[in-house]
Amino acid sequence: MQTLTTTFLIPDHLSAGLASGIYERVGGVIREVGSKHVVSWLREDLALVGSRAMPQVTSAANMLTLGVSVIGFAVIIQRLNELEKRLQDVTELLNKVDRKIDLGFYAKFRAALNLATNAFTMHKPENRRSSALSAIKLFLEVEHIYIDAVDQELKQQSQIADEYLLTLSLAYIAEARCYLELEEGDTALRRFQEGAEQIRDRVARYIEILLTSNPAAYLDPQFKGQTDLRRLTRIYQWLDSSLDESAVFELLRDHLFSWKKDQGTELGYKWVQELPPAIVATSEVQGSIFGNREEMRQEAMKRLPKVFEVMELMIETNYRFESYQTEIKAISQLGISFHDWMELAPSEEIAPEAKKLMYITPLENQWRYELESLTQLNLIR
Repeated sequence: MQTLTTTFLIPDHLSAGLASGIYERVGGVIREVGSKHVVSWLREDLALVGSRAMPQVTSAANMLTLGVSVIGFAVIIQRLNELEKRLQDVTELLNKVDRKIDLGFYAKFRAALNLATNAFTMHKPENRRSSALSAIKLFLEVEHIYIDAVDQELKQQSQIADEYLLTLSLAYIAEARCYLELEEGDTALRRFQEGAEQIRDRVARYIEILLTSNPAAYLDPQFKGQTDLRRLTRIYQWLDSSLDESAVFELLRDHLFSWKKDQGTELGYKWVQELPPAIVATSEVQGSIFGNREEMRQEAMKRLPKVFEVMELMIETNYRFESYQTEIKAISQLGISFHDWMELAPSEEIAPEAKKLMYITPLENQWRYELESLTQLNLIR
């Protein structure tokens, strides 16, 4: 087994590498920018999710954790309850656009999670495995339900497509977690791979909807200090890794110079008329006998900074989901069990409030994980 170091204090070489741009964080891993070699895995303290323990970790609440080992069934249940509550909160809004949502599917998901939770408290291996496989069967049903639900919401460009995408992600994680608990790492890895293919395609479609017919809207002067070309470039780079800031500017050049000129004209209102309900629906905004185009434009502009954050959060969620695959692959290559991986902990004495992230790092010059091989296998992009 390869030797690992585990610490709550970010190692100096990682901190320096992140600051200089030699390293980057992608989901729950830190890797070399050029070679894509993973140099450390991250595991967060769930009591301090969203902390600023290291550079570049998003401070927005995320449904997925840094590290697959900390997103157990109890955490998934908590996240599922949060999603269901969020959908209940938008029910009134959906009623305005004559949309009904069926929250009954969450009951089936919750039943599967309860079955899985009970399965791994059983002492007899045969009972544990049988109950876990029954839970997996239910998770498969939930996945199919939410794939269909996501596709319907994307077709309608609705405001709840992201909630269903997050639910779908949790369903795949719950299923894979069952396999990990059974020490069936290869099957868990395969299911993560299949889930990543399903989810990434739909997240990309959702982001393309939110970019609107004129993405230059996110660079309007009124958003100075909120959104900028650098952040917009990162969104485009997730869609197409070959793009840099200059290329994105060229994509937006014509849009940028026509954006302000067209405001308040028929050309400008064409953007308003093409806005997806995911940003603002016509029925949400009152107007006059002459229509509500200007009111729609004003409401959309108020919402764009928040929508921008939603795009970033969905990309971060996708990165975290995909990084789970590298973690499982690493467990296999290290020659340890999933349960031993979960038990990894630093021996250092440190104050509880400082235990925000754990860094799991192979000893320098002894072993480096080949992320490029995962790229070739289409496990992570």
